[in-house]
Amino acid sequence: MADGERVAPRTPKDTGYRPGNDSFSKWHNVFSILTGQMTPEGREQYRLARDLRNEEADCRRCEEQRDYLFKYSPIIRFMRERITELNGDLNSTNIRCRRCPIRQAGGFSPDHGIQICANEMRSQGHLEDTLAHEMMHAYDHLRFKVDWADLRHAACTEIRASSLSGECRWIREFFTRRQYRITQQHQECVRRRATLSVMNRPACKDDVHAAKVVNEVWDSCFADTRPFDEIYK
Repeated sequence: MADGERVAPRTPKDTGYRPGNDSFSKWHNVFSILTGQMTPEGREQYRLARDLRNEEADCRRCEEQRDYLFKYSPIIRFMRERITELNGDLNSTNIRCRRCPIRQAGGFSPDHGIQICANEMRSQGHLEDTLAHEMMHAYDHLRFKVDWADLRHAACTEIRASSLSGECRWIREFFTRRQYRITQQHQECVRRRATLSVMNRPACKDDVHAAKVVNEVWDSCFADTRPFDEIYK
């Protein structure tokens, strides 16, 4: 930089994100991300705009993969059968693919069914894990009459869903989430994900409170593999 030359300071609103769907704006945003010139706020603006632009395609792909998994995925077919035995019914009318504005993979509601966040699905395998996780919540709701306002109940079903859905298998942790532990990897993943889920509950005070509740129910809930004979891998 030449003597006396100054770089203009970044203004509070200058996030590095350039609105627009034209080629120049797209390349500008990609370049800003790659070179570290886009702020976290700008990255979030970029993500929201991208998800909105791709909403139709994302939802269509999600629905196609959902329907495929219902036909051919062993764990999805197994869970659907177990839920049917409890007089539940999960199908394309109550498992919906939608664009979600917040960063989450999916969710379960006793009143509305399962929602898959199509814009957050990285692959068909990711959708399979997410759907299996939410189906575990549906199973627990029907089998154990979960009180979703009770943090201990919520912690228990989160432990079971993370443990039994397949989302904490070693290959997922290693290659997708960059978690490189070898020993106790599965337990650490389940505990971490269950704690994060409990933290998002309105009744939870903070991360310490969430970890405490998870620890209180850990032994019995982690050991309970119903409706499987053992942890699904």
